[in-house]
Amino acid sequence: MSGDVSAFDRFATAYDLVMPPARAGKLRAGLAVAEREVTRIVDIGGGSGRAVRRLDVPERIVVDAAPGMLRRARGHGLDAVAGDAIRLPLCPNSVDAAIIVDALHHMPDVDAVFRAAASVVRPGGVLVVREFDPTTLLGRFLVASEHLVGFESEFYTPDELVARLADAGFTGSVVERGFGYTVAGVVDSEGAKYPDGQERV
Repeated sequence: MSGDVSAFDRFATAYDLVMPPARAGKLRAGLAVAEREVTRIVDIGGGSGRAVRRLDVPERIVVDAAPGMLRRARGHGLDAVAGDAIRLPLCPNSVDAAIIVDALHHMPDVDAVFRAAASVVRPGGVLVVREFDPTTLLGRFLVASEHLVGFESEFYTPDELVARLADAGFTGSVVERGFGYTVAGVVDSEGAKYPDGQERV
């Protein structure tokens, strides 16, 4: 679990006031890559549900490690479950899509996160990641700023994430490039097996 979790727990009450709304159109473009209808979605590291609240999906779940963020998500009427991004408390093949929005750089083991997502997303479903490109001018500024305030952030380019998605069992693609970019990965098989010994709900 990243050391950034405690900071977000303390920040939970102000999070929705200071963060800009998630870009619903960008997320919908990523979800459109799915090869199945999306009726159940999980927002991994979703905090207050800032991103998934913008999506018109019948069943929306937030998984986050910060208790304060989960309270905010429940306050917005979302299903919210405490859990780590590499040990998702969901059954195998139980969601049609997963999203990780502006949060992957706070997760210390990206490959494990992608493998966990592959295990819970159904065949034909999609993982959509919204992140920031550290090779852009704004990206370099963001990297320096996050490290300055003590976050343990690690950023990746879109092509790096597509390669890592492939290693986890997804067929990945870059949906949009730029400072804020979108990549999507479709599960085209049974995906990774769910690791033994993890909690299921």
